[in-house]
Amino acid sequence: MTINQDMIRKLETLESRYNEIVDTLSESGVSGDPEKLKKLGKALNELDEPARLFRKHNELNIELTRNTALFDSETDRDMKALYKDETDRIKTDIIEMETAIVKFFNPSDEEEDKQFIIEIRAGTGGSEAGLFAGDLFRMYLKYAEIKGWKFESINESPTPLGGFKEVMFSMRGTGALARLRYESGVHRVQRIPVTESSGRIHTSAATVAVLIEPDEIEVVINPSDLKVDTFRSTGAGGQSVNKIESAIRITHIPTGVVVECQDERSQHQNRAKAMRILRARIVQQLEDEQNEKIASERRSQVGSGDRSERIRTYNFPQNRVTDHRANITVYQLDTIMEGMMDTLLEPLVRHMREAAISNES
Repeated sequence: MTINQDMIRKLETLESRYNEIVDTLSESGVSGDPEKLKKLGKALNELDEPARLFRKHNELNIELTRNTALFDSETDRDMKALYKDETDRIKTDIIEMETAIVKFFNPSDEEEDKQFIIEIRAGTGGSEAGLFAGDLFRMYLKYAEIKGWKFESINESPTPLGGFKEVMFSMRGTGALARLRYESGVHRVQRIPVTESSGRIHTSAATVAVLIEPDEIEVVINPSDLKVDTFRSTGAGGQSVNKIESAIRITHIPTGVVVECQDERSQHQNRAKAMRILRARIVQQLEDEQNEKIASERRSQVGSGDRSERIRTYNFPQNRVTDHRANITVYQLDTIMEGMMDTLLEPLVRHMREAAISNES
């Protein structure tokens, strides 16, 4: 990615905010308000890097313009050679500065190599919502294949028409979490369902939750706090597909978190997967209680699953996908559903990170 004028404008805005805070801190009365002083100090610290980048970028470009003019007007060969060397040095500094600016807007996520779980659930819309959940599942799977990320199915609850009531899978790879962590929320679809005979466009929804898997050391689960039930796994339509009880349901009694897994033939494998999900959900619940006092991380991410709460709309008749948080619209829905998601996710990730910086300041 290369630097663009939009980045420079945003840096200028952040630098202006930095200067405003500096002026505020110099006002009398601020020192007598410890809470305000702490808040302004934190904001100043957050804005220090973008302010420095903007000032240095301007200084280098002014220096380059001045040095180029001197080189063009100079007639002495030795002096011309000196100006050329200096111009080359400034150009090298500008390249390094622009690399730093691009990195500022696209930082490497310290958690980007962590394994995480994506949970997709059918929302409002009946059988069409289940089909759409399946489409989202295949979209993420294709994206992972294109990127070369590791992918593992955890649990699937299929519907008779080939969709899913719920599907869970884990993913890991360089940049995977950084790209997909903002997928949480209600995804709305507008299209003519395969079950619609009159050709009417229907609106349905599915919810997506992204759960970062904790390291085992991050959460200690006492075996005596677990209630483990086994049952026969079921396939589409609810029919039993196993004669033995290989499916697992684990309840963590202190938190009330319940997970099920029936994707594997072995009870041992299902239990191992269920414990992974359980750890992730417990960590999320503890974080939610600490930060927002809400019931669960999934509910905070996806809401009720109602179509009106959407973060993104997939309009098939118009071949359009719109992310409502960043006001991004891309008329390439067909290719996005085939896993080529970068045209949508790259500007979305930039927007979400810039919004986070603005909120912190």
